Amino acid sequence: MPRMAMTRSITVALAGNPNSGKSTIFNNLTGHRQHVGNYPGVTVETKQGVCRWGDQQIHIIDLPGTYSLTAYSPEELEARTFIVKQQPDVVVDVVDASNIERNLYLTTQLLDLGRPVIIALNMTDVAHVRGIEFDLKQLSLLLGTPIVPMVGSRNEGTRELIAAIAQVATDGSPYRSRHVYYGREIEEEVARVEDALTSDGGAQASVPQRWVALQLLEGDPEVAETAPSAAKAVAASSIQHLERVFGGALDTVMADRRYGFVSGACQEAVRSTAETRHSLSDAIDAVVTSSLFGLPLFLALMYVVFLVIFRLGGPATDLLSAGFGHLGSLIIDWWPPGMDTTVRDLLVEGVIGGVGGVLALLPNVLFLFMAIAILEDTGYMARAAFITDRLMHHIGLHGKSFIPLVLGFGCTVPAVMATRILENRRDRLTTMLVAPLMSCGAKFAVYSMLIAAFFPQAWRAPVLWSVYLIGVMLAMAGARLLRSTLLRGESVPLVMELPPYRMPTVRGILIHMWERGGEFVKKAGTVILALSIVLWAMTAYPRLPDDGRYDARRDEAAARYEEGLHSLRALLGLPESSAVPGNLLLDDRVGLEENAAEGSVDDHKREATGEGATMERFLSLLRDVRAIRERMADAERVRFEDSGSSAKQLLQEAAVARLSQLEYREPSLFSAAVRYLDEVEGPYRVALESIDGEEHAARLGNSAAGRIGHFMEPALVPLGFDWRIGTALIGAMAAREAFIAQLGILFAADGRQSSRELQHRLGATYPPLTGFTIMLFILIGSPCLPTLAVTYRESRSWKWPLLQIIAFTFAAYAIVFVVYSLGMILGVGTTIIG
Repeated sequence: MPRMAMTRSITVALAGNPNSGKSTIFNNLTGHRQHVGNYPGVTVETKQGVCRWGDQQIHIIDLPGTYSLTAYSPEELEARTFIVKQQPDVVVDVVDASNIERNLYLTTQLLDLGRPVIIALNMTDVAHVRGIEFDLKQLSLLLGTPIVPMVGSRNEGTRELIAAIAQVATDGSPYRSRHVYYGREIEEEVARVEDALTSDGGAQASVPQRWVALQLLEGDPEVAETAPSAAKAVAASSIQHLERVFGGALDTVMADRRYGFVSGACQEAVRSTAETRHSLSDAIDAVVTSSLFGLPLFLALMYVVFLVIFRLGGPATDLLSAGFGHLGSLIIDWWPPGMDTTVRDLLVEGVIGGVGGVLALLPNVLFLFMAIAILEDTGYMARAAFITDRLMHHIGLHGKSFIPLVLGFGCTVPAVMATRILENRRDRLTTMLVAPLMSCGAKFAVYSMLIAAFFPQAWRAPVLWSVYLIGVMLAMAGARLLRSTLLRGESVPLVMELPPYRMPTVRGILIHMWERGGEFVKKAGTVILALSIVLWAMTAYPRLPDDGRYDARRDEAAARYEEGLHSLRALLGLPESSAVPGNLLLDDRVGLEENAAEGSVDDHKREATGEGATMERFLSLLRDVRAIRERMADAERVRFEDSGSSAKQLLQEAAVARLSQLEYREPSLFSAAVRYLDEVEGPYRVALESIDGEEHAARLGNSAAGRIGHFMEPALVPLGFDWRIGTALIGAMAAREAFIAQLGILFAADGRQSSRELQHRLGATYPPLTGFTIMLFILIGSPCLPTLAVTYRESRSWKWPLLQIIAFTFAAYAIVFVVYSLGMILGVGTTIIG
């Protein structure tokens, strides 16, 4: 007898929304070969049928119609239970083509279950009548499932569907499986719950751990009944944290992310889609994602963000800077005489000068993180990625790569980790390699300090905007180069999630600011503190041999000052026997009064002769004239403030008017005060500052840091840098904020310097062109050590971090050299105006 060919059995679950034509599809597949029955664990009766394809017998189970698998109704629960427990070979999801976005929500949940899915796109005739067109090949790639167009009412597409079922059941899906990316915060918590499931032995081989973790986060009671207690505890903690962040129910947020996944896929592969649920979002998207207005709006919005950051953060930054400067002065003034000053110098120059200079920029950084949180929580960041999608395709990437790059505006480390959403390894590597070109919060802190030092208020936002834009352009150019050379190959399409617009909550924004700002402060208190101490030691040792030459020069200057003090007798018209206060350099009221008292031999005698009254009037006048002159000097810096030259003019006019009043009241004493300031005190102060500066420069030049910097200087001169900038750039490789701390130490001549004083010293030392090229080097240069470490972890190879070090350093040097050379040739920004 001939042997009978063995018949292979395939089990298919037929799922879909109510009124999607699922029953018609079922009847077309099975004909009269159907009956009603139950499966173990299934209490709702299901229709079952059979059809054949060659030697394959296909058992089809028509699951209850349902809009989702959230287990809120018996139908939803039974449909999900069948797929989870019976593990069908294929799940066919019947989708109403004329209402595709709502129907694909169920598809996203079916994909999470981990079974092979085929989409039966039914009612395509109705969709075409409504003007809806589909790019089925693109949509299949985006969703990771085969799609079979059908018209169930006319039995069109039935054979194609059966063929697709047989192929997927036999050979597997021809598409890479996809799942929804729920955003950085949720994905981090999903990973935590998955880890808890694995460590507690609660993972089931038949059910994807990711799906179980998602159900626990959505509060699914059925899944929670069988989940390990440790995983449930982690999930409860995660839910509490995420609901604080988002300011609402987590399951609602996750539903929005699923709709965003669907909306993004339809934006790329479906034309003229119309969903009433998205009517407002679509109306807004018609403008913000249009090819005409989208990119200009994005660039304008980023410009406004930077403008607001400087307007709001500037006063708070100045206040913190002044506070740290005052703290350093207090330590110096209160340090016990005769005690060794090493610890004092470490505290003032190393800790306060280094860490304080970084923390003073915390307000600007917090406002940056606030802006990013608002753009993310409203849903605009996803639109920004969509806007750049067409441009990203030209450089060999998908627009979804822009999401990790945008995260890089906060910190490059999570940006590199976020490349996990890209399923193609070439896309992941390309994105993580160029991510450091996006200006992170640490770079922003450096930019803030340098821009305030070299550019007036009106130019700050444009300069910052241009640096950010240069980074984006370089990242795209680098990505194009990588995809054309080392990482060439076709990019795999991915879904661009477009979640509905949401009103961000104040609490959620504050949590984002607290978390990210806390990381900034933590780095300042750990990495930056350690680097500051190391650099302080490198700038302090080896000590400069004490040959007494600088002290001798100070003594000479003091002697000339004392001679000038005695000349006051003639200036004031006092007799030779008159006493003169020992030190008129103290500019506070108490100090002057105390010095006047100390200089008095006999107050009663002086009052009687009138000498004391003359000296008291002179001291009071001198204090006023000195204060007015200091305000006039401060007015020269108003070019950096909001009011511009008009404020400078007003301050100067007020000062001149006040001086005229003082001169009118006491002409002879006023003349004496002016001559004293110009001929005695002024030269003495200049002499001391010159001696201190020379000693500080000699001490630094003799130190380890100075020797390293001077060794590097010949290579830095073509960039407009000197040895101090080079020394600070070395430390910036560990953390970008360290650049500020190290400059603060290198320029701290007396230890009393605030962040604002550092800015003034930089502006008085280098031209604006050098300030701009420093920012370019900070932007392009080798990534920081944490970024290199996470790049190694994500790429699982040291060659990619090494490539970043070499390529970025070389590119930074070449680009800065070109920019500086062009600036010098054209004479742009070459004048020191500090």
